[in-house]
Amino acid sequence: MLKKFLIATMAFLLGALASVSFIGLSAVEIPAVQDLSFENSDTMLKAKERASPHDWIKESDIQLYQNGVTIDVENPQWAVFADTNSMDPIIDAGAHAIEIIPKTPDDVHVGDIVSYQSGSGTIIHRVIETGYDNYGWYAEFKGDNNPIKDPNKVRFKDIRRIVVAIVY
Repeated sequence: MLKKFLIATMAFLLGALASVSFIGLSAVEIPAVQDLSFENSDTMLKAKERASPHDWIKESDIQLYQNGVTIDVENPQWAVFADTNSMDPIIDAGAHAIEIIPKTPDDVHVGDIVSYQSGSGTIIHRVIETGYDNYGWYAEFKGDNNPIKDPNKVRFKDIRRIVVAIVY
């Protein structure tokens, strides 16, 4: 039991270190470990694979300069968020984002963080499924920090924007 705890603690610390970046230094990406499962507690530590957002911004679209950064994105939109805690820890108080307006349902991918219009206002959650039914294309959503998915299928006409970069 102690061995499992120590392995999980080390994995957590490595994941936390991976999220730290230093200006002017190249960072080595270490994947964060979440949802730990042990195939064999003595030999194997595996993290559960989750859908990641689509790669909207290629490395060649980012230029770093001594006094700033430029990111080439077609029709960028600026976003600020309400602190609802539904997307913690990825979106929290003080976070901002660059978003784009999707042109077709093919622009919306499982794993993307998307804002959509709901009866109660605009909601921003992660796409967990897309598909087609008798009414056409739909997406299903879930807040990363919510225990259950959003109650309704969302149609393309209600999709507002897709997050392509989060700025802290």
